[in-house]
Amino acid sequence: VQLQASGGGLVQAGGSLRLSCAASGISLDYYAVGWFRQDPGKEREGVSCITVEGGSTYYANSVKGRFTISRDDAKRMVYLQMDSLVPEDTAVYYCAATAVFYTLSVSDCDYWGQGTLVTVSS
Repeated sequence: VQLQASGGGLVQAGGSLRLSCAASGISLDYYAVGWFRQDPGKEREGVSCITVEGGSTYYANSVKGRFTISRDDAKRMVYLQMDSLVPEDTAVYYCAATAVFYTLSVSDCDYWGQGTLVTVSS
């Protein structure tokens, strides 16, 4: 089972990035998928989550209205469109699959991918 996040990079404040999460060895059909981020020295925090079949989406207050999560189960992909980025969004972003209905909690996640670094310059 492997999840791989990609799409990070350096962007100026106000810019956009689209992160992708690719799954292999697992069907995402039965999993909600979340995006999390971690700044050095800080705890990993939940950013967004999308339920099975994309029925519902959830966002942390800090990103609500700026980030959009989506999924394409046929391609085993989950995306995070990040717009209006601010320096506080700088972090390593991870995707994770969970068997619970939805979560923004690290402890609920069953499978984790390697992170992708997002750096937002002011």
